[in-house]
Amino acid sequence: MPTKNQIIVEQPVPPDKPYGASNFINATKAFPASPIYKGELTDQERKEAFDKLVLQGTVVGGNGLNSFNRDFVDAPDLSEVITGGGGLPATPYMPNITSPGPGSLNAADQPKFEGDLPDPETRLNWGAGLGNTVSPSKTSQDIATQSVLGSFISGRSFLGSDGKV
Repeated sequence: MPTKNQIIVEQPVPPDKPYGASNFINATKAFPASPIYKGELTDQERKEAFDKLVLQGTVVGGNGLNSFNRDFVDAPDLSEVITGGGGLPATPYMPNITSPGPGSLNAADQPKFEGDLPDPETRLNWGAGLGNTVSPSKTSQDIATQSVLGSFISGRSFLGSDGKV
């Protein structure tokens, strides 16, 4: 989080300074129809609009998807992933790297991967976060609890997502 709040739309009236400060009175006189100066756009109104338009609800018919829930309510639970051959992943964390066989490019022809699989509990964790086995179904719930512009935490998806409090 920034240590100093940033201006959204409500500009503080600066103390009298001869240089480097805007003239609030002149700005309101120059742009009398501005929704900011008329009080139609406020910091609180913008935060509420952001919450409604960006964070909450389901988007219908956007970006090539029929619908999209911003809270990722259908995020996968990796403990329920079916693995094996025939185009299925080798583990919930790794694709099946076997060849479908000579003359085939069809993933449905892939046999089950029989090589050594990394243990997700003990392998090294790449990057920062809760670990290798955390499921999107869990982290999505935590991310969805954030609903106010300005409550986000720099460098983390949600409080505790880096394994720290």
